[in-house]
Amino acid sequence: MSKQAVKNVRVEEVFNLYIKHMQEFLKEARLNHEEYTNFVNWADRLGRAGELPLYADVFLETHVLRAMYTDKPGTQPSLLGPYFIEGSPLVESEPGQQLVLTQRPDEPGEVLIFKGNVSSVDGMPLANTRVEMWQNDNSGKYSAFDSDAPRYNLRGHFFTDENGNFEVKSIVPLPYSIPDQGPTGEFLEYVDQHPMRPAHLHLMFEADGHETLITQVFFEGDKWLESDVADGVRTELITKLEDKGDHKEASLNFVMRRE
Repeated sequence: MSKQAVKNVRVEEVFNLYIKHMQEFLKEARLNHEEYTNFVNWADRLGRAGELPLYADVFLETHVLRAMYTDKPGTQPSLLGPYFIEGSPLVESEPGQQLVLTQRPDEPGEVLIFKGNVSSVDGMPLANTRVEMWQNDNSGKYSAFDSDAPRYNLRGHFFTDENGNFEVKSIVPLPYSIPDQGPTGEFLEYVDQHPMRPAHLHLMFEADGHETLITQVFFEGDKWLESDVADGVRTELITKLEDKGDHKEASLNFVMRRE
């Protein structure tokens, strides 16, 4: 059987399940025709506004990840989110110097030193793991998205050392509101939900023989941890932000699953 034929079988299987559960949903919800029409019109506005990826990231992706990984060993993944872009620069340093995430001179914000270790589920340190990192700036915005910062500001990738360790200098991220002036915001008003996400770092790990791990790091004490609009917080992804006087420090270890 060709690859294309296999793909079509899978599409048919998923579509049939979708129709089955949608019919059960419609029966339970007892929508009238006006409500159905309002939904279709709203969904049309969502697509025309280019917000379907945003809506899916915020309200659907987390449930896919929980269904796939909650009972599996290793670090829990979290949302990729709508603000990832390809092509981030390689972050390097001279021997004895610190890695610094790509940023502007005198980047506004509190200095953050973030440390981590990457290992396999069997406890083996994963040397030379590619670590992709991105975050928002002190205005709560991501570069390349409604920001005046250079395209790859506070974005970059680097590699773990021979013991699976890494340490990078950046700034403390801020809580922020997802876009809420379009159809997604309209939906939030319908369900009386705020648009806020807690402060977080985005991280993606790639190592030979292992599943790619896409996750986020959150910080104790953030007021939005328990009501994250995207439901992306996992208890094991919360770490402490320690005050060191002239900078903040945080750390977390990550465990990757074998393919």
